Amino acid sequence: MAINYRLEGHAAVVTGSTSGIGQAMAGALAEQGVNVMLNGFGDAAKIEADRAALAARTGVQVLFHGADMSKPAQIADLIATAHKAFGRIDILVNNAGVQHVAAVDEFPDEKWDQIIGINLSSVFHATKHALPVMKGQGRGRIVNIASAHGLVASPFKSAYVAAKHGVVGFTKSTALEVARAGITVNAICPGYVKTPLVEMQIGDQARTRGISPERVVEEVILAAQPNKAFVEYDQLAGMMLYLVSDLGASTTGAAYTIDGGWTAA
Repeated sequence: MAINYRLEGHAAVVTGSTSGIGQAMAGALAEQGVNVMLNGFGDAAKIEADRAALAARTGVQVLFHGADMSKPAQIADLIATAHKAFGRIDILVNNAGVQHVAAVDEFPDEKWDQIIGINLSSVFHATKHALPVMKGQGRGRIVNIASAHGLVASPFKSAYVAAKHGVVGFTKSTALEVARAGITVNAICPGYVKTPLVEMQIGDQARTRGISPERVVEEVILAAQPNKAFVEYDQLAGMMLYLVSDLGASTTGAAYTIDGGWTAA
């Protein structure tokens, strides 16, 4: 039986949605009849081609805003532009993120600031500006893409782990504030997803270690995931669609793991 999420005519902002997880989330929403504001970096021609193709395939409005998610003023303009274009904002998916790996005592200051700014502070700024719109509507759905690293740690990822733990905490606190306003706030904590960035890491690790890509996947990338399988985009999108629909109306302040058992240990 097909599930009807009843999202036709809703409007969403998805940050970091020109590739990877964010692009999959935006596509899943558009396929459910949701008008979508895309955001992210990348080749301008490819972004426009992808935007136009998604709009043509789904028949919804698909727009793009190039806000730098480390800049609060640009984030405010992203939300304001979406509200003006769509007349409403029903869904906010905070997905934008970056990564850098280094020992704490060797971690570049500018990389720390960048990761905290994009992975954590942008969630605050986007939420801050979307909430008045959602409160005025009497309904809203906020989904923050955290990580298994929002619940457990790995070495050499201090900024990323700190930021994602912060996202989970912010999710809980915000959910409590708006629990009676018809607004839910939840986090999704994926394990490793085979994004373009991860695919590049597999090749790099194989060359560096002198082992096959298959061994890199099982022994290095997915070492912490008991099922030894990447999380799929549609698995994340399925959880997101549940959370933003009326099916998830009583679900708020939660951090859902989709990590192949990583955080069960």
